[in-house]
Amino acid sequence: MTANERPLITIAIDGYSSSGKSTMAKKLARQIGYRYIDSGAMYRAVALYALRHGMITRDDSVNADALQKALPDIRIDFRLEDGAQHTILNGEDVEKEIRTMEVSRVVSPVAALPAVRHALVRMQQELGASKGIVMDGRDIGTTVFPDAEMKVFVKASAATRAQRRLDELTARGEKATFEEVLENVEQRDHIDETRDESPLRCAEDASVLDNSFMTPAQQDEWIMDLYSKTLSSL
Repeated sequence: MTANERPLITIAIDGYSSSGKSTMAKKLARQIGYRYIDSGAMYRAVALYALRHGMITRDDSVNADALQKALPDIRIDFRLEDGAQHTILNGEDVEKEIRTMEVSRVVSPVAALPAVRHALVRMQQELGASKGIVMDGRDIGTTVFPDAEMKVFVKASAATRAQRRLDELTARGEKATFEEVLENVEQRDHIDETRDESPLRCAEDASVLDNSFMTPAQQDEWIMDLYSKTLSSL
């Protein structure tokens, strides 16, 4: 089967924060010629908007009413630049800003709001309507695309994920301690797993990947093998 003969499918990759799912999803999309959609970046963009507009209190509570009213004015898109995907918030490239610890601290409470999830799920479904996409997040295989032909759930230990996140922050010149990052990872896990609206869970028909002790090459080989098996089963 040639590349042009392959059927277009929807690939949903869910999992815990800093589990490496985005890195894996981006590479897979490049390899198979699909569009990559980072749903987590969309929630981060909304969190950044809320921070900029005074909708987050000092104790990191969210002014849900104000944010809900603002949702129609929040436009999120993506742009490729030098092979990398950039998140665009109301016309502004905010890729760097949404990756800070400040945004990481408040993104889960923002993402737990039903109004935010409903709005972004609609956006995500529109982006993936024509298939040929790889989308990663927390509820892609369970809520956004429950009929996706290929579903993956990625996990790793909290300590492993915290170290990965700390390495990313350090590489960008941000200062944080391992303890701070680990606390943030564990808090996000709790919020993601216990929220009422689309909680983080593994879809019954998802393939589970624990990459705690895998190299990037092993991970890439695993998902490409799953992709090939998925196509052959159609």
